[in-house]
Amino acid sequence: MNDLAPVPAVTIAPGVAAGGDGPLLVIAGTCVIESRESALAHARALAEIAREVGLPLVFKASFDKANRTSIDSFRGPGLAAGLEILAEVKERTGLPVLSDVHEPGQCGPAGDVLDVVQVPAFLCRQTDLLLAAAATGKPVNVKKGQFLAPEDTAPIVEKLRRGGARGILLTERGTTFGYHDLVVDLRGIPRMRSLGVPVVFDATHSVQRPGGLGTATGGQPEFIPVLARAAVVAGADAVFLEVHEDPSRALSDGPNSLPLARVASLLAELRDLHRFVRGRHREEAP
Repeated sequence: MNDLAPVPAVTIAPGVAAGGDGPLLVIAGTCVIESRESALAHARALAEIAREVGLPLVFKASFDKANRTSIDSFRGPGLAAGLEILAEVKERTGLPVLSDVHEPGQCGPAGDVLDVVQVPAFLCRQTDLLLAAAATGKPVNVKKGQFLAPEDTAPIVEKLRRGGARGILLTERGTTFGYHDLVVDLRGIPRMRSLGVPVVFDATHSVQRPGGLGTATGGQPEFIPVLARAAVVAGADAVFLEVHEDPSRALSDGPNSLPLARVASLLAELRDLHRFVRGRHREEAP
């Protein structure tokens, strides 16, 4: 498969899709729902940025971060309260919303609110969770585990297809590289796209230093733009960004979050790169 040839589009909401011949999709938001006010403020700011740069955007925030390094770390408001906040975000901003699920029992309620159900990297092979996510009738985004080769996502895609998933996205988020570090192999993007699904590049989790702060995860946010640009050129159909108005005050993943003030300029760059590489592909196609 040509590494830039379109893959079948996954429709998320009217005018919002990943893959196909459409524009680059953006998935962005805070790592965790910190409060109702925070979620609404970040979503409104991101909605305005998306209009400004002319890209479709899905708002992302987790209702529960069940895999924090420390037992004392902030996890979020929980399933019921978190979904209530995300429903309000959706109603007030018009943005589609995405969040993680960690157990099969969360998928039903989550599917009633979310436009995309996300399976975290550490849980990407959990069959019951994948099938429950597929049964929601919503597109499912699966983050490739840090321990998997790109080709190892083929059985994940098959599980979701056999489970009747309405749409499937795969996310590259870096691969374990020794202790406390990740590395991104951009060959994984065309390899996963060869499965016939859109591929998302998670530019912020890919710069994590897992457990690097002892009781928390560190990060190298200065490399977010570098990796995001490279991934779009390599064929990514969407980019995933954790953002925060002040990463130093973020309650989760601050060390690898992109400051909200830098989002618009980066997205404009990525938009132009995506148009260029896809335009060149169409010009060169027989």
